[in-house]
Amino acid sequence: MIGEDVVFAPVRDLGHMLRTRTISSVELTEAYLTRLETIGPRLGAVVTVTRDLALAQARRADRELAIPRRYRGPLHGIPFGAKDLLATKGIPTTWGAEPYRDQVFDYDATVIERLREAGAVLLGKLAMVELAGGMGYNNPDASFTGPGRSPWNPDYWSGGSSSGSGASTAAGLVAFAIGSETSGSIMTPSTNCGLSGLRPTYGLVSRHGAMALCWTLDKLGPMCRTADDCGLVLSAIAGKDPADPTTGAGDFDYPVRGARAGGPRRRFRIGVVKNATERAQPEVKENFRRSLDVLHSFAKIDEDVEFPDFPWSAAVGIIVDAEGASAFRDLIESGGTRKLRAAADRVGGYPAIVTLAASGWRRRSATTSTSRLPRPRYPRPHRRLRPNGPRPRPRSPPATWRGFRRFACRTASARTACRRRCSSSAAPSRRPPSLLSPIAISRRPTGT
Repeated sequence: MIGEDVVFAPVRDLGHMLRTRTISSVELTEAYLTRLETIGPRLGAVVTVTRDLALAQARRADRELAIPRRYRGPLHGIPFGAKDLLATKGIPTTWGAEPYRDQVFDYDATVIERLREAGAVLLGKLAMVELAGGMGYNNPDASFTGPGRSPWNPDYWSGGSSSGSGASTAAGLVAFAIGSETSGSIMTPSTNCGLSGLRPTYGLVSRHGAMALCWTLDKLGPMCRTADDCGLVLSAIAGKDPADPTTGAGDFDYPVRGARAGGPRRRFRIGVVKNATERAQPEVKENFRRSLDVLHSFAKIDEDVEFPDFPWSAAVGIIVDAEGASAFRDLIESGGTRKLRAAADRVGGYPAIVTLAASGWRRRSATTSTSRLPRPRYPRPHRRLRPNGPRPRPRSPPATWRGFRRFACRTASARTACRRRCSSSAAPSRRPPSLLSPIAISRRPTGT
């Protein structure tokens, strides 16, 4: 019988257990499937459980793990979940939206293929905000599976649009999950659910087979319980893909822990965004400051790195409106948005479609390969840090429509303000779920 200490263990530790035959992939997969099937619906975290496929993949992993030369790497035999905007052959891919509830593709997304090649086990398709928020949702109930709920407190939102990926990983329903981000959809649920989320550099991970919302900003990345897990998963899914011309030529090679011990080590240089904690809650400020103290031990920290004073929010809002309206133009013009769950989503596409850039994007995408579009340039050598946490609101958004504040989303700046306000402000403890008290554990997965 596999207990919570195992299902909440980091990916690296699970891999060691599988290699040493302490547990089998079938046993681990069965444990996660049981949790996903019983707890997942209560958290609004799951759309489709792929039980038969998962057990077949787990049995294959066990056979291969018994032969050392067939070992595929640290994800071999590890069960995971995928956000339901990634194409999976013969399995519904709903995009979280009623109009696409019966949509089935005859191919796998590149990320799904690469994880299968790494030996990972697909447990199921995880819930998401309908169309990844492309119609400007203003409430957490914007999915036909209902609101995503935080396993730390089911009365509060898990964050979006990768709501199921966040809740499932935090609740120990999967070992890790894949999410997507256009403007916060990995970071927000990772913050709300107490995870390590990694939003990769544009072009590092192929988006082939993923729902397109905003070609300029869409990215796919891991959502895990530790940063080390994120490195292991990213190493498996990153790299050039001929099916996605926006991917770059480089790979991401994540070293085995201790592999560089005793050799030359790179000292990172990390920038802290100026006034990063100005509006943060005291507890968030304190956590952030302690995190910087840890980073000081192996990196050079540059304080008060300042961004140019540009209208970033308005620019992102216009880009998302224009490209999202172009991507879903047929749905909008056919009136299919009337089937969406959230009232704001049923009309949100109409103001977006009149954005002048929307028609231009439609014409350009029909005639221009995305490989010829301009690539964003990023200043070097800094990594920039700010608290990935709540802004100064006393409560997280409730998981129901009635309790949720409605925000005007008629302009690009208002849409962006809505997204900011939808972020949780009640920071959960930064301890991993596996270290929660018995009281918190009882609220997390078992009976609510």
